[in-house]
Order: sequence, then structure tokens, then C-alpha cells
Amino acid sequence: MANHTLLLLSQDNAEYNALLKGAYLPGLTILAPREEADIQAALARADILLGEPARIRPRLKEARALKWVQSTYAGVDVLLSPGTRQDYLLTNIRGIFGPLISEYVFGHLLSITRHLRHYREQQRQHNWQPAPYQSLNGKTMLILGTGSIGQHIAATARHFGMEVLGVSRAGREAPGFDRTYQVQALNKVLPKADVVVSVLPSTPETRGLFDAGRLKQIRPGAIFFNVGRGDAVDETALVQALRSGHVGAAVLDVFATEPLPADSPLWDLPNVVITPHNAGYSFPDQIVTRFSRNYLKYIEGKPMEGVVNFDLGY
Repeated sequence: MANHTLLLLSQDNAEYNALLKGAYLPGLTILAPREEADIQAALARADILLGEPARIRPRLKEARALKWVQSTYAGVDVLLSPGTRQDYLLTNIRGIFGPLISEYVFGHLLSITRHLRHYREQQRQHNWQPAPYQSLNGKTMLILGTGSIGQHIAATARHFGMEVLGVSRAGREAPGFDRTYQVQALNKVLPKADVVVSVLPSTPETRGLFDAGRLKQIRPGAIFFNVGRGDAVDETALVQALRSGHVGAAVLDVFATEPLPADSPLWDLPNVVITPHNAGYSFPDQIVTRFSRNYLKYIEGKPMEGVVNFDLGY
């Protein structure tokens, strides 16, 4: 059996190292150096890298033996930009974030529709004052992105009695969706939705998708979520739509620049919820389980999970 060398390039190296040493991965040497000289030496011999895409990208040129990169994120857009090396197998961990992001979307959606922040403030003031609300039952949710994350959100929406529409590049039918459309139909579909959720990756087709013109197509008062990529949204246009009340509220986990700059007007809008890109956290134990399955397939020459198409961008 051929031997392989794995170099860890993650913020959670110690945890990954411990978990991987406890897994049965025949023929695998695991390196987790801390010093730059040791990282450079490891890059010369490692044929497999595991870590966050932003940590891996600056190391690609020195990774002379590289055959396979396992990303610890679903989003790998920093490894796909033009001019970046692409002569290796890239796998991401799509398929494990659906439950986490579904929890995030419905936690915030119920908080907004049931006025939870408002009641917390009233409680502080010892004020007993009911606010009117509407049920999610019978409302329409539009999800942009019908892969595993979108399908989990759709299944949860169906549980609440919502109608679920989906938009994707191909517009193919997908589990949990009442109807699906291609991206070209977006302007026609947006006015139907009470809640719009973007789980889109960053690709040339999705960048700037929600510009001022597109945001005008949203049903007045709708709630907008972005849990995909920040560059899908023109933030200046979104601020204007939120200030005017055309977009009723926004829950944003991703931004064009992260961390979100302190002078961004989004911070101070009363109808915006901001979270620090953590709707779907990469838990090392889940990633090691995925990596271990992929490693056993890799050494046996079998098809692997989460293989990224460099041309499509996901």
C-alpha cells in the first residue's frame, strides 16, 4: 500500500490531530507543525492538505507533492479564483450544514415574526402589551440554492406549513420544494415570497445577483436572509431597501467584507440582525468522519464525497 502524508492547515489543528490519530487511516502520516520552517518542510512532502480554504490558498505554490485538498468548509471560492492553481483534487464538506443552517433560519424567523426581541424589551420595562402576529402557516418561502442546505431548510418550512419555492442554476426538481425555477425566472418568483433565503455559493453568476433592481422585485415587507455568500448582495442597495421598509427585515450571516467593517450602516439598522458568519459551524468531529471516509475511498480509487468542479465553482 502506498503511504500518504497529510498536512493540517487549520485553526483547529490540535483537535484535528487528536481526532485523526484516533481514526483508523492506514498508511497515513499526519503533520501539524507550528513553526514556519517546519510548515515549509511539510509542504514539500505532503500530498494531502486539510484546512480552511483561506489558510490553504497561500500555501498552494509550495505544496509540490499535492494531490488532494480537503476543505473544512463548504465554501471554497478563495481556491477557485482565476490564476489559482487547480491541478489537484478538491473536496469540500457540503452535506453536513443543512441541519445547522435550518436551525439558524427558523430561530431568527420565529424571533422576528413572534416579536421576541420586542417582548424582551417589554419585560425589562414590566410592560404587558400583546403585539399582533401572523403564523408561518400558509406563507411562502423562496430558497435560492436547492442543494443539501436548501433541502433541509425546505423540509423545515414544510413542517411549518409553508409553501416552498426554489431557484437554482438548472431549475431541477428537488426534495422538499413545491416548485423550482431557473435563476432567469427570479424576478418573476420574488414577488410571491414572504421570506427569501439565499444559500447561494460564490460564482460568477451569483455575484451581485441582489442588486438595486432585483431588490425592488421583492414583495414589500418580506424578510430577507443571506446565509450563502456576501458577494451575492449589493449591500448599499440593501441598506436603502431596508431604510425605506421595502425589505421588512434582513438576517445576515455573510458579507462582502468580513469581519463587517465597523462603519457599515447595516450595524445600526433596527430591522437587521447581524451574526459573524457562524450559521453553520464546521465541527471537527464531523469533518474528520467525512475525511476518514474520503481517505479510504481515495486509497481504493473510489469516487469521493464533495468533489468540487473547478469550472462550476461548487
